[in-house]
Amino acid sequence: MTASPTLDFRALGRETRRAITEMVIAAGRGHVGSAFSLIEILLALYKGGVLRVDPKNPAWEDRDRLILSKGHGALALYPILSDLGFFPKEELLKYCRRDGILGGHPEHLKIPGVEASTGALGHGLSIGIGMALAGRMNKKGFRVYVVLGDGECDEGSIWEGALHASKHKLANLTAIIDYNKQQSYSDVAEVLPLEPFADKWKAFGFEVFEADMDHPERLLEILKTPPAGKPRVVICHTVKGKGVSFIERNLSWHHKGKLTDQEVENIFNELEI
Repeated sequence: MTASPTLDFRALGRETRRAITEMVIAAGRGHVGSAFSLIEILLALYKGGVLRVDPKNPAWEDRDRLILSKGHGALALYPILSDLGFFPKEELLKYCRRDGILGGHPEHLKIPGVEASTGALGHGLSIGIGMALAGRMNKKGFRVYVVLGDGECDEGSIWEGALHASKHKLANLTAIIDYNKQQSYSDVAEVLPLEPFADKWKAFGFEVFEADMDHPERLLEILKTPPAGKPRVVICHTVKGKGVSFIERNLSWHHKGKLTDQEVENIFNELEI
């Protein structure tokens, strides 16, 4: 299948990055670099005709499930959920405020459209496996998607979960990895190398795809391809901080405190505001 010709990743990506910047300005903090690398992945899922969800009925039993296991990237999720109508846009500028629903990590019981409270890295895949098993046992047709960070894949629970998913041949489960190759304080290759990454997932019994996220239409093509009777994983080659030159691959932006006026001006200039 081909990507929808009406999905303008470039324009939607700029719009989402602007919204994230405004949220960080309002809150005085946020995981900027970690969120920026996720944006095109989430746009493909939510706006590319992949996820079957109903913002007017977030608890619809037959909905697809999306778990953002990389919970600290929630800044990328919130503007998209709001734009789809899961909650009012006014909530975005209440990010990390006591009178708002949006925290630094997504919370299931507070935020419509959030399927699991995440942030403790390594747990989201196992939660997704449970949902996928339940769906099959209850003869439901929904699919489960779990978005993982690459640093998170250093956690042993990820690989234990992968074994379980493979054993049960969970063809209704897709893992999507934000492989920006950096963690909070260094490169993944220095902290705990993952390569040969694709071969590991193949050895664990997954159908494996890779997508260069400079061309996010490729991810859409993969996600719209019918599964092959086993769980699948898409390794997305991303850039931490993507979209703003001085944030890209700059680990000081993994989590950022209060932005200076000059930083704000520079970000908005690059995002063509």
